[in-house]
Amino acid sequence: MKTLCGALALFLVPTTALAQPEAEPRCTVELVVLGVAQDGGAPQMGNPDDPAWADPSLRRLATSIAVVDRSREERYLFEATPDMREQLQRLDEFYPVDTAPGLDGIFLTHGHVGHYAGLIFLGFESMGAREVPVHVMPSMGAFLFSNGPWDQLVRYQNIVLEGIEAGEPATVGALTVTPFEVPHRQEYTEVVGFRIEGPDRTALFLPDIDSWEEWETWPAGEPARIEEMIASVDVAYLDATFFANGEIPGRDMSGFPHPFITHSMDRFADLPAEEKAKIRFIHFNHTNPVRFPDAPEREQVFEAGFGLADEGERYCLGD
Repeated sequence: MKTLCGALALFLVPTTALAQPEAEPRCTVELVVLGVAQDGGAPQMGNPDDPAWADPSLRRLATSIAVVDRSREERYLFEATPDMREQLQRLDEFYPVDTAPGLDGIFLTHGHVGHYAGLIFLGFESMGAREVPVHVMPSMGAFLFSNGPWDQLVRYQNIVLEGIEAGEPATVGALTVTPFEVPHRQEYTEVVGFRIEGPDRTALFLPDIDSWEEWETWPAGEPARIEEMIASVDVAYLDATFFANGEIPGRDMSGFPHPFITHSMDRFADLPAEEKAKIRFIHFNHTNPVRFPDAPEREQVFEAGFGLADEGERYCLGD
């Protein structure tokens, strides 16, 4: 395992499960990575030759993070993925609570299947949760309120929709969460990332975007430069769906709506080492070679000064 910049204060644990916290944890408000894969997870259905079918250690869950606050006994989830059942179990093992699902809020980035479909497990046919706050942008809220089966979650009060607005900070417990809109396929809803501010440190969570360049001149929202966003936080989890053009055989991927890792590394090449070290690439498609521990592409990322998110890694937002 590569050594990480000490200033990040990252504590990595095995990818198969979350380690139990220390008897006297040094961190009060902590971010935990629960999944790093693209929406369909890895291995993905319809790919019978993926080695992860035979080797469970290579399995990766859809991208999600959580924040736990030990002082308030609160837990917040970012994304409700199709792997939410297992991710909530892992969170329970890491930081157990007395009630189920024990979530003080869920924040959703957008209406693509890997980011909201897990809400169904809160419903009548599954756990029958009561009044779980789900923080949503306007069109995301309208989509859940107006379309089945999600509208049943609202009617049965399994979830309570809490509206958020781009650029407007939302305070939940000891956290301040600010959504920001980004250009990405908006078939049903707007797409956002989150700036998550804890008592001492701040994280950026941006699992999906079309391109860094399009964001700079985006007419439909607030333009922004990714370098300025990175500079404003202590750790940045950024879209890395694909490694490079050509990883899907027989297809020209140049127009795919995600920044390749190779492109991001070229763009960020001149950043100071401490800025590069903040970056934790996440949201790996099942074709992305960096998901495999021995892939040479992983070494390219590390040697360039960047990081790759791992399931189970933790980052302290408040001591």
